[in-house]
Amino acid sequence: MGAIHVHEFMSLDGVIDTPMWTADYKFTAGMEKAIGALTKRCRGVLLGRTTFQMFAPAWSQRTAKDDPGAPFFNDSTKYVVSSTLTTAAAAATWKNTKVVGPYDAAAIRKLKDDAGDLYVSGSGTLVRAMLADGLIDELHLLVYPLTRGSGPRLFADGAAPRKLSLAACEAYDHGVVYMNYRAK
Repeated sequence: MGAIHVHEFMSLDGVIDTPMWTADYKFTAGMEKAIGALTKRCRGVLLGRTTFQMFAPAWSQRTAKDDPGAPFFNDSTKYVVSSTLTTAAAAATWKNTKVVGPYDAAAIRKLKDDAGDLYVSGSGTLVRAMLADGLIDELHLLVYPLTRGSGPRLFADGAAPRKLSLAACEAYDHGVVYMNYRAK
């Protein structure tokens, strides 16, 4: 049985939109180590359509020389939740891509069991749906010392209250904090 590990860049006020606002903060060796440890144990990447369409052109051309994360993103199977993409079109954009169809909690549960540990980045709509359905095993948050004021948040207004347990926490010199929470 696999686990779903969600990685998000997040502002102090919970915004997880396209994280261009992280550019002022260097990605430190500690941050790289935390995300590297996460991706090392995952067997695939699970993405929503919008994030897939943003990631594909950016990651598909990168090499290990460009970014140490490139082999994971390019060589792992990418599972895309979408009601509009086809596997053929997605795979033509980024190798090793499969479209799992529209969001279906049972299908995600089966994928989790069959594929093993899955890494999710971004994909806010997908992540909020999986949180509501209790499918996420761990949250890996890089929280940046700024507020955005508005934008999509990790937990939607009206989301059911939940308790999580802290598995790891590390602060970096520039104020970014890595927090790893597990579902209870």
